[in-house]
Amino acid sequence: MSSGAVVFSRPVSDSFREVAVAAARQAGAFLRSRFGARHQVSYKGSPTDLVTEMDRGAEAIIVDAIRAHFPGHAILAEESGARPGSEPFRWIVDPLDGTTNYAHGLPIYGVSIALEHDGALALGVVYDPSREECFVAEAGRGAALDGTPLHVSSAPRLTESLLGTSYPNDIRGAPRNNLAEHAALMFRCRSVRSIGSAVLGLAAVAAGRLDGYWEQRLGAWDIAAGALLIREAGGTVTGVAGGRLDLGAPSIAAAGPRLHPELIEALKEVATER
Repeated sequence: MSSGAVVFSRPVSDSFREVAVAAARQAGAFLRSRFGARHQVSYKGSPTDLVTEMDRGAEAIIVDAIRAHFPGHAILAEESGARPGSEPFRWIVDPLDGTTNYAHGLPIYGVSIALEHDGALALGVVYDPSREECFVAEAGRGAALDGTPLHVSSAPRLTESLLGTSYPNDIRGAPRNNLAEHAALMFRCRSVRSIGSAVLGLAAVAAGRLDGYWEQRLGAWDIAAGALLIREAGGTVTGVAGGRLDLGAPSIAAAGPRLHPELIEALKEVATER
């Protein structure tokens, strides 16, 4: 299991990509089939951290597919946790990112599947069931949306950028709740969007729809696939302090290579003013 700074792998077998894409699409179809229905909502330690039976159902679809094809691989899944493996591969799964949106009938949610090989990110798949868009990245092979190559935006400065962000699930008690950063950056860019799904926010950066994205605290499953998408689309991905991305304790700041230094500088300024 990877616990340090993120590195990126060499290309992996086509069969990995095929299984991941099929599993993401199947889980997405399951989520879409019951979108707008009433769901069984429970909480993971905070009244703002929701989980539904659909999170668990989508995760079972993905985990079952991985275990059927690659029984020796480790899996880290948001709802069921870590499963050890006997081979140097680990899948990182977020079956439903944007659970609060989904539970409220807001069609902004996604499925994320990533694969590490020897601790290095090798494959990332993000699926948007509402738009039926499938983003795929492979280390060293680029990133694509339904087969069309992706490229991050070329925005040169914050004043010309549209940014994305979100907040910790335990925002009411979190010491770093991201509100100060959001307020500061709102005055430096065109606007900031909080869409309620880090998975889709990072995919939007890879597609050039957002110019940058940052978030203070997430799970590995929130960012593993998206980080590889952005890197393979030509972007820069670090922690919010500018250091290497760490899936063991992840924060993220991602943007095109021209914009990223200014985004990091702005986030550091807010941190020093605390």
